[in-house]
Amino acid sequence: MTTGFKKYIYAFFITTAIFITAIFLSNYFSQKRLNEIKNIESRIAIDILASETQFALLEELSCGDIGNTFLSKELNELGEKLSYTEENRGSDDLEVLNLKRYYSLLQIKDFLLYQKVKQRCGVPKGVLSPIIYFYSNEDGECDDCEKEGFVLTRLREEYPEFRVYSFDYNLDLGALATLINIYGIEKDLPAILLNDRLYYGFRSLDEMKTLLPELKKIDAARLKEAGKATSTKQ
Repeated sequence: MTTGFKKYIYAFFITTAIFITAIFLSNYFSQKRLNEIKNIESRIAIDILASETQFALLEELSCGDIGNTFLSKELNELGEKLSYTEENRGSDDLEVLNLKRYYSLLQIKDFLLYQKVKQRCGVPKGVLSPIIYFYSNEDGECDDCEKEGFVLTRLREEYPEFRVYSFDYNLDLGALATLINIYGIEKDLPAILLNDRLYYGFRSLDEMKTLLPELKKIDAARLKEAGKATSTKQ
């Protein structure tokens, strides 16, 4: 066996080993992400059950007893992890689809709880009006959905108290179809439902802030606090 041939053999085995290792690591981290998602889902389900029980207990009490912590705090985190997993495993992956359906149900239950509290007590102090966002991952159906997703993610980063319920319009889920029918959401995506008003087409960051005057109040309060902090240092 010539030296040159041996080099090719060694290179082949090294390349194969690297390739197999890369696949193993990719599958390992993908599965780890899925396990994290399942754990978060379980915590959210408990949060929602606890919130519903809390609301039932508070029905006989003053609305002043309802604070701004009655909604689950982990939905945004779950949505980000699920988006990451969907990008890596594909939107047609069966496990991703099942997780997506369950996540959508959790979002709907969370939104219904918000509506119950709002109907009885008004919007609790410190709670911003949530957005329901409809998108599509199908090729050619929504060219602006990815851009709109970036805008809403930016808003969540700037305002942790801001709540966005995101739904894949094409997801096969009866509860989601009912939600779409109730609010008359047309397949003109991206679509945003805010305070019972529908907005179709891409909305920039500035446009979203115009639709949400509460955010401008938060910005003004932050500037005021920053001014006080500067004055104190001087």
